[in-house]
Amino acid sequence: MLDKILLRIAKTAILAHFDSQYKIDKENLIDQYPYLATSCATFVTLHYDHELRGCIGSLLARRALIDDILGNALSAAFHDPRFRALHVSEFSQLDLEVSLLSTPEILEYKDFNDLLKKVEPFVDGLILVHNNYQGTFLPQVWEQLPSPEQFLEHLSYKAGADPLIYKEHPTIYRYRVDSLEERFDAILPL
Repeated sequence: MLDKILLRIAKTAILAHFDSQYKIDKENLIDQYPYLATSCATFVTLHYDHELRGCIGSLLARRALIDDILGNALSAAFHDPRFRALHVSEFSQLDLEVSLLSTPEILEYKDFNDLLKKVEPFVDGLILVHNNYQGTFLPQVWEQLPSPEQFLEHLSYKAGADPLIYKEHPTIYRYRVDSLEERFDAILPL
C-alpha cells in the first residue's frame, strides 16, 4: 500500500496552509486510489537538516488513511508542542516521512530481561502503557537508540516515568511500520 501519493498528500496539506492555490480533492483521490478510504493509523514525521522537526501520529486506525495523513501532516508541521510552527523558509532543508502502522499487539514478557530479549531492534515500534503513563517510539527511533536497553529506558522517559517502571511490569505493545521518506522540495504536490 506504500505509494508516493501518500507523501504528495502530506506535502500538499502543509503547502495549503501557506497558499490557498493548493487543494486536495479527496473524492477524486479516493476514486484513483481506493485504498485511501481504508482505515489506517499513520505517523507523519518532519526532519529539518536531519534533526526532528515534528512528529505526530495515530496508534490505532480510527479514520480513513487519507484523513489520518492530512490531520497528522498538519499537526506535525504546526501543532507539535515540542516545536514552533513550520515556516516556508525551512522547506529546502526539510525531509517528510509518512509511516503506516500495523495493529499493535501485546508483547508478552516475564521480566525486564525477558523483554530485552523479545524486542526486535530496528523492527519493532513499542508502546508502553501503565496507569497514567503512556508513550511510544516508532521503529525509526532505533537509529538514535540502537540497544534495547537504551530504547526502553528512553521510552519510559517519553511516557513520563523512569526505567523503574519496568519493575511494575507495564503493558508493552509491539507494532511494525512501512514508511516512505523524501526531501520535501523533491516531492511533487498534488
